[in-house]
Amino acid sequence: MNAVAEVRRFSVPLELHHEIAQFLYHEAALLDDWQFRDWLGLLSEDIRYTMRTTVNAQTRDRRRGVQPPTTWIFNDTHAQLERRIARLETGMAWAEEPPSRTRHIIANLQVRPADQADTADEYEVRLSYLLYRSQKERDETFYVGSRVDRVRRAGGPAGWQVCRREITLDQAVLSSHNLSVLF
Repeated sequence: MNAVAEVRRFSVPLELHHEIAQFLYHEAALLDDWQFRDWLGLLSEDIRYTMRTTVNAQTRDRRRGVQPPTTWIFNDTHAQLERRIARLETGMAWAEEPPSRTRHIIANLQVRPADQADTADEYEVRLSYLLYRSQKERDETFYVGSRVDRVRRAGGPAGWQVCRREITLDQAVLSSHNLSVLF
């Protein structure tokens, strides 16, 4: 199949693409504004929120297609995300004293119908992101990578919810002194 046919096979109507993109932009704004309860409301009860380490290309066996195992950084459920948010709300989370200032930037959204979806209204969204985090006077961190989200149409004002998030950082080594931010 040529590249043009592949793009058409996975394309969705422009209006749907725009609607999902606006939902994800809204979600990013909630995180930047520390509206974590509202953000949690955008996640399905069966959310799977994961981040793994990145492995350098030199360490895998390209001839056999073998990739060494990675380590989970996050492998959270809705209940675990709820506890993380409750901890942040106490004002006693030392990693967020003073609170981080973040900017979530997402781009290159590709939307397609989800494979093996539970419902017809589930879509897979692949995107690139940059998360800028600033804390105190000179503590700055950039997290750059890709994300694969699964969103599904839902009731409520947002109209959508995230039911899966797979985060892959481009960095093989994290230089941040903690990882308390949400992606």
